[in-house]
Amino acid sequence: MTSIFLKSFSGVLACTLGLSVLGNTPFTLHQGIPAAQAQGFNEETNVRVYQQASPAVVAIDAGNSTGSGSIITQDGLVLTNAHVVGTASQVTVSLADGRQFPGRVIGYADENLDLAAIQIDVENTTFPTIPLANSNAQVGQQAFAIGNPFGLQGTFTVGIVSRIDAERGLIQTDAAINPGNSGGPLLNRNGELIGVNTSIFTTGENAGSIGIGFAIATPQITPFIAAVRNGTANTTASRQNRTMQEPSPIAIDGRAVLGRLDSNSNLLPDNSYFNAHTFEGTAGQRISIAMSSNQVDAYLLLYGPNQEFLGENDDAGNSRNARLDITLPANGTYFVFANSYGASEQGNYQLSISNLTNNGTSHSNTYLLSENGSLSTQDDRLTDNSLYDEYYFNGQQGQDVTITLTSQDFDAYLLLIDEQGNKIAENDDTAQNNSDAAIQIKLPYTGEYRIIVNAYDQTGQGQYQMRVQ
Repeated sequence: MTSIFLKSFSGVLACTLGLSVLGNTPFTLHQGIPAAQAQGFNEETNVRVYQQASPAVVAIDAGNSTGSGSIITQDGLVLTNAHVVGTASQVTVSLADGRQFPGRVIGYADENLDLAAIQIDVENTTFPTIPLANSNAQVGQQAFAIGNPFGLQGTFTVGIVSRIDAERGLIQTDAAINPGNSGGPLLNRNGELIGVNTSIFTTGENAGSIGIGFAIATPQITPFIAAVRNGTANTTASRQNRTMQEPSPIAIDGRAVLGRLDSNSNLLPDNSYFNAHTFEGTAGQRISIAMSSNQVDAYLLLYGPNQEFLGENDDAGNSRNARLDITLPANGTYFVFANSYGASEQGNYQLSISNLTNNGTSHSNTYLLSENGSLSTQDDRLTDNSLYDEYYFNGQQGQDVTITLTSQDFDAYLLLIDEQGNKIAENDDTAQNNSDAAIQIKLPYTGEYRIIVNAYDQTGQGQYQMRVQ
């Protein structure tokens, strides 16, 4: 898996797929180009692309949501996002020249791809079109977005292709994409469609882009168009517009965040859930970001204060947990996306950020693992109905390890599990008058170990600290 892209028509993610330029970048008016955002590219190219493509960019009103679309056939087939049309079967399609037509939603991609097709209901009319590019987008090439952000029809922005996630079929661009751009085209310098803009990351329900936006790449689009034309595309709504969740803060060397990926989380175009977190960092600071879960295949992405992509991780070593070690390039606010590798995965996770020493170990380098967490009724339960959390670490055969679990809120219980799911060791109380738990063991093999942080009885819940030394 190579990268992740955000989405959704309003709120924290808007548009369903792509990274965009800073939302406070000033808009200026160019001759013949409404609200075009000035960038450092050739003005003649900008004007030509806009004049060529904008007549085929439409505004879509589906009642409960609005967005953009591209006319791709002369008889009025429109390509847009599934979340723009939602469950509507009829929409209103407005052209750049002011004409309005009724449209029928005639097809949806599967739920892992945020695409829908609309047929404009009119006879004996030939429409302007946007051709699909024959070649794949390349990082560094110019990228142009046209859409209807904030109700401003025909807005034109310019940038580059910042990154390509070939596995998920997504393009990251810094061309500004804002609420209302969803479903609109991402174009190359020839005015050809290289992607469908589908999401940005914003900082509030009515905020604009902060430079993180995505588009569904043409190779993903072509099979869907073929299915629409031959009548095999889905006719049941696959996605609806969602209210996006605000990012939550996390402190370096602070308390770990206990989160959950589910239908209340943000949704990416590949139908995977994610939550956004922010932290403050300084240039040259070396940190480790760790995401662990026994319920989802953890996936991490990191973006810097200038919205630049800094790194990602799927599996840390042999585990399904994720870890990203990095030296921060600048002072400012960083964005961490806690995501799952697969679509529709749901479950609890823990996210922590710690400083690294010069030799690459944790700031408290006496610990293999140091976690602050809590047991709550949202956690899973063992067969005796007691609550538990789960952690993983890698160890070496013959290594002496001490695992401690301390809590002032509940009677702590520890279990150590091997790779086959067998119990290696367990402990309830470290002493007769001490309800904390500890395990001291010489590890029997080199590989991954699982720690079960547990309450002794069904009522136990609250804060705890677990360390592996």
